[in-house]
Amino acid sequence: AASTAAPAGAPRLHAEAPIAIWCDGSCAPNPGPGGWGAIVEQGGARLELSGAAPRSTNNIMEMTAAIEALRRTPAGASVHVTTDSRYLMDGITRWLPGWKRRGWRKADGDPVLNQGLWEALDALVQARRVRWAWVQGHAGHPENERCDELANAARRGP
Repeated sequence: AASTAAPAGAPRLHAEAPIAIWCDGSCAPNPGPGGWGAIVEQGGARLELSGAAPRSTNNIMEMTAAIEALRRTPAGASVHVTTDSRYLMDGITRWLPGWKRRGWRKADGDPVLNQGLWEALDALVQARRVRWAWVQGHAGHPENERCDELANAARRGP
């Protein structure tokens, strides 16, 4: 998935203060062209990120948004990530330990989908103090709505 570089003048994040991330993904149709959007905020300074992939899934875009946002945070930082994706939320907070224990197999024995993305996300989370929160999508949460706008704009392209 293509990603955008941090724009010139983007806030310089540091591990000494909490960082907030909101993230969202979009695919239409699913699978099909995808986009992701994220907001990274620390001390009132805000960075908006987005990117697109010509062929993806909604779940891949949801994960990519979290990965790209976390990549911009320093190791050791305290990060609060908010998502509207149950797949991302349950995967990282509930299912991941069992998948790893079973050699990247789900409880039914089938391979875990998107293993490479889960491994990348796990490595980023292990290097930071991350708390996760879920919000209902399309329910008026300002940052979630903005991430949805960013993801859809990226998906649609210039």
